[in-house]
Amino acid sequence: MKTTTLFAIILIALGVVAFAYQGITYTTTEKVVDIGPLKVTEEKTKTLPLPPIAGAIALVGGIVLLVIGNRRS
Repeated sequence: MKTTTLFAIILIALGVVAFAYQGITYTTTEKVVDIGPLKVTEEKTKTLPLPPIAGAIALVGGIVLLVIGNRRS
């Protein structure tokens, strides 16, 4: 398999995933109270948004690479 074809498939897959999830969610643990032996922590969920335009650019770029790679063959 050619490198451009493989890269195109990866870009298309990333574009589809970006459209499907629209963000990356992760959890952090933060200390709320720390008084002697008493320690209270809190888990906070944060989301790193992924703009739909990034997914669209990856998807279109992958399709263009796939078409260009097949034309050269």
